[in-house]
Amino acid sequence: MPPEIISIYGSPRRKGNTAILTQEAVRGARDAGAGVEEFVLRDLKISPCLEIYACRKKGECAIKDDFQMLRDKMLAAKGLIISSPVFFYSVSAHTKILMDRFQSLWVRKYWIDQIPHEAQNYNRKALFVSVGATHGKMLFNGVRLSMKYFLDTLDAALWRTLTYRGIDLEGEIKTHPGYLKEAYTAGKELAETVL
Repeated sequence: MPPEIISIYGSPRRKGNTAILTQEAVRGARDAGAGVEEFVLRDLKISPCLEIYACRKKGECAIKDDFQMLRDKMLAAKGLIISSPVFFYSVSAHTKILMDRFQSLWVRKYWIDQIPHEAQNYNRKALFVSVGATHGKMLFNGVRLSMKYFLDTLDAALWRTLTYRGIDLEGEIKTHPGYLKEAYTAGKELAETVL
């Protein structure tokens, strides 16, 4: 039986702040009884989209790498936990590469199958976790918008976002126990929602 939740770590740092928060969300989901499978994007071999549009025929990406495995697991899950730090008001390169490779699914959904945008069936929920170093008022606007439309392609609703400003140095999030508790609770509630 596939796990109910797939967790994706988009930070280039293995022990970074988003990773620590994501681990707490995963712990909360598991404590609520969900099966969770975790993937660190930097450990996978996923090429950027080369925009060769071989996907126009069947909605399948012609580049064969770890993307297909992760795509299938994400599409089989009821819930997603995705995390990325903010890089220039956007997601990390690792996260963006994954998002861009889902262009093949977008082509299948909207060009080949011609599913109307208003006929969305959001049958999975996603928790997005992000940390940024600055205190900018619009720091998370770009990542939220990108994540919302990326998730639309997966028939997933952006169920909740956890975003934290002014955090940069590795492990700094540990000085904010309230944030860690929020992540744990969000993971638990996501599991309760999808189970």
